Amino acid sequence: MKITWIGHSCFKIENEKGSVVIDPYEDGSVPGLKPVRESADAVLISHGHGDHSARKRVTVTGSGECPFAVTKIETFHDPEKGALRGPNTIHLLSVDGFKIAHFGDLGCDPEPSQLEALRGLDAALIPVGGFYTIDAAQAAALVRAISPAHVIPMHYRGENSRFGFDVLTTVRDFTDRMPSVVFTGSDSLDFGAAPDAQVIVLTPQNAE
Repeated sequence: MKITWIGHSCFKIENEKGSVVIDPYEDGSVPGLKPVRESADAVLISHGHGDHSARKRVTVTGSGECPFAVTKIETFHDPEKGALRGPNTIHLLSVDGFKIAHFGDLGCDPEPSQLEALRGLDAALIPVGGFYTIDAAQAAALVRAISPAHVIPMHYRGENSRFGFDVLTTVRDFTDRMPSVVFTGSDSLDFGAAPDAQVIVLTPQNAE
């Protein structure tokens, strides 16, 4: 099982059964990131904003059906139950005994029943940059609540504004709150060789 961070909130998850791209962004929508040009068996979208919903930037192979079991958890893009930015979908993927959750642009604290469904994850892809989503403190609290084996932070600003929106914080605001962190310098995580750390910081594949 391999997870690749394309950039922003866009990831490709793949194994021998197939692949899925989640939250591809439109060309030019995220500063410092090259356009998305991927191929996959399916595309999943957390919400309709252009920096998350560019289905046409992914070449869909085969039937377009996701090769993995997918559960959708409906949440909100803001703390006002969607009044500010609308809905958000968390995608929970079950793949060969692995459970991976992509939290999209989560902007609120999940309900207790949702937290229960998100416990026992092998990997949680969580936004940490704040402003449009939960911030670093909320993300750290969420990690403590659901205790995933691994966390891959996303949707933040790169150091020296290399990528991402200026209004977002850097990943350091999140990692400074966590006890076990590895900066891999790689754009991907292979579960067969995962570092011995809860938080695994990747480098976006599409960083300019």
